[in-house]
Amino acid sequence: MGELHDLTAVEQGAAIRDGSLSPVELTEHYLARIDRLDAALGAFVTVTPEIARKQAADAEAQALTARREGRELSPLHGVPVPVKDLNFVAGVRCTLGSAAYADHVPDTDDHVVTRLRAAGTVLLGKTNTPEFGLPCYTENRLAPPARTPWDLERSAGGSSGGAAAAVAGGLAPLAQGSDGGGSIRIPSSVCGLFGIKPSRGRVSSGPIQHDVSGLSTSGPIARTVADAAALLDVLAGPMPGSPYGAPSLPPGETFSACARREPGALKVVALPEPPVPGVELHPDCRAAHDAAVALLRDLGHQVDELALPVDDSVRDAFGTVWAVMATVWPVAPQDEERLMPLTRHLRALGGATTGPGFANALYGFRALGQLIADALLGTYDVILSPTLAQPPAPIGALRHDEDPAAEFDGLAHFTPFTPLYNATGQPAVSVPLHWTPQGLPIGVMLGGRYGDEATLISLSAQLEQARPWAERHPEVWH
Repeated sequence: MGELHDLTAVEQGAAIRDGSLSPVELTEHYLARIDRLDAALGAFVTVTPEIARKQAADAEAQALTARREGRELSPLHGVPVPVKDLNFVAGVRCTLGSAAYADHVPDTDDHVVTRLRAAGTVLLGKTNTPEFGLPCYTENRLAPPARTPWDLERSAGGSSGGAAAAVAGGLAPLAQGSDGGGSIRIPSSVCGLFGIKPSRGRVSSGPIQHDVSGLSTSGPIARTVADAAALLDVLAGPMPGSPYGAPSLPPGETFSACARREPGALKVVALPEPPVPGVELHPDCRAAHDAAVALLRDLGHQVDELALPVDDSVRDAFGTVWAVMATVWPVAPQDEERLMPLTRHLRALGGATTGPGFANALYGFRALGQLIADALLGTYDVILSPTLAQPPAPIGALRHDEDPAAEFDGLAHFTPFTPLYNATGQPAVSVPLHWTPQGLPIGVMLGGRYGDEATLISLSAQLEQARPWAERHPEVWH
């Protein structure tokens, strides 16, 4: 008989609803694993055992009442779901990955937390993130670096690296993450997980820190497509004050149902070449992409290979907007020196950006979205590419504290593909279809039409059935 963490989140939820699993027992199981393993993984900045035990006891009582009364509960009722430390939970420390916010305790829940509470999930704690979520690794001055459980000498990616380390290491069944330039898909790729960056407006970022650029969104990181779809059902939906709104699903439809549906024969355009000048694709990442092409064709899909124009326009526009967004968190003058070198560099650039410069960069995003819609998604249903240009990076390898400008330029060589979908607002997923001979996971990315997460989820579930991955575990799992 397996351990509780061997069950998927959907299986855990079903067992809680039928009374064969106690949310209290499940929560204690994960708290014990966090206590034993997190020092090695760096998954959590703050653990909340008191809150978790109270919520688990409440969930158990509510499940008992619901069974007695014949009422339906959320598929994730009583299931632990940690929250990334960029998101506010009232009364719980939220550091934003920054020493300047080490003692920050908000008094308001973010909308994603409101929705997690309403679904009856259990908060294990706040997961590790780099400062303000800016780089694609998770190393800060508050907590140990987040490491991929597949090789503890390598980074779990970022900025949702703690969330991915927790799920891949069996410290949580699934997790909420956020993605402003690949921050769900990058750690999903390097940790062997399935992650969804939803369409712009699918999940509300309010009520405190709305992302005016439209780059960032919350989404799920999970071991299975069904688990991710269930969490997206919880997180998705309009909330008061949301500045964007993705097209609603048809009445009665759910993302979970999409994970149980065949996608039909699709037209896929493969874009294996990095769209950033001077970026080389690692052979392992090319092998993952080519294997995905072959699998898609074996499943009856049409796959054509094309190349995007290679220029600096997307990187330049993204860099401008990213730098401006680095300035939105207030930092007292005496605390500026506590910031990471990359953060200070980006805030200086953002502070020097003019209003027209910021607007022109945003217009560049909209033009890119129109180009993709006209040139690709008028003909094709799905876009395939590598998730990353490199395998998981060693801890510290992506940092360059002495030259943060060089560091930021170097990050584009690691992750040239993912920012495209933050710029356009389209949904995208990272699918863990490939492992290197050394046992490192390599993800591939699927992008879809704006508002069409359903096709990506159905196709990903088909790929998962054809090439299952959820039973592959790193050594720390056992």
